[in-house]
Amino acid sequence: MSLEVDMLPPPIYEKGTDSESPKVLGGIKIGLRKLVVVTGASSGLGRECAKALCNTGNYFVVMAVRDVEKGKAVAKKYNFPDNSYTVMKLELASLQSVRDFVANLKAFKSARPLTHLVCNAAVYLPKEPKPSWTDDGYEMSMGVNHLGHFLLAQLLIPDMQKAKGARCVIVGSITGNTNTVGGGLVYPKADLGLLKGMEQGGKNPIAMMDGKKYDGAKAYKDSKVMNMMTVSELHRRYHKKTGITFSSMYPGCIAETQLFRE
Repeated sequence: MSLEVDMLPPPIYEKGTDSESPKVLGGIKIGLRKLVVVTGASSGLGRECAKALCNTGNYFVVMAVRDVEKGKAVAKKYNFPDNSYTVMKLELASLQSVRDFVANLKAFKSARPLTHLVCNAAVYLPKEPKPSWTDDGYEMSMGVNHLGHFLLAQLLIPDMQKAKGARCVIVGSITGNTNTVGGGLVYPKADLGLLKGMEQGGKNPIAMMDGKKYDGAKAYKDSKVMNMMTVSELHRRYHKKTGITFSSMYPGCIAETQLFRE
C-alpha cells in the first residue's frame, strides 16, 4: 500500500521545551529513548500508560488521540514531563484517518523505527438499541476496537521490525473469553459464530460478525475476541520473522474510566 506523505497536512504534535536542540523527531530531541505509540492516550488506561512511560525517562510517547487539543491539555494537566511526548490525531473510526496517522508518524519520526505499539483505545456501547457506524460503514465497536487497530498494526509492522525488542500490545478483556466468570457467566456471551456477518461484507446494515441481531454489549465482547485472536495470529505468523513480540493483557475492570461513559 502506497502512502503519499507529501500530500498530507504537516504532522500535528506538541513540542516540549527543548525545541532549540538538534532537530530529531520534528524538532524534539529524544536521545536513546524508545519510541512508543499509545492509542486512546487522553483518558483512562491509555493516559495512565502514557504518563507512566514518560515518567520513566526511557520512552518518548506518541499520544494517538481523536482530539489533539484535549490530548495536549491532558498531558499538561497530569504533568507529563516536557519533551517526553507528542500528540497526533488518530480517529480509529476512519480507516483513512489510520492511514493518515501512519503517514504523519513516519514523516515526524523520519528513519527512526517505532519500538512499541499499545493498542488501547476502545468504545463500549451496551445501551444503544441500534448500531452506530464508522466512516467506512462498520459497526462502531468492531470498527474502532478491532478493525482500526488491525489496520494500524499491519501498517506499522514493517517499520517496527527494524527496532530491537519491538512489542505490539492490544488490550484485551475477559468479557470476550467465555471460560472466565466475566465472559462465561455474564450474558450475552461473545460468539463470532461462523462469521456469517463478515462473510456478507460486515458493513451497514450488517452490524454483527455472526450475522445476527445487533446487541451493543455483545458487539464489544466480540471485538475483544477479535483483538485476542489477532494477537495470537500475528505472533504465530510474524514473531520469528520480524522479532516483534505480540501480546494481549487485561488490566481488570476500571469502571471510572471513559470507557464506561455510556
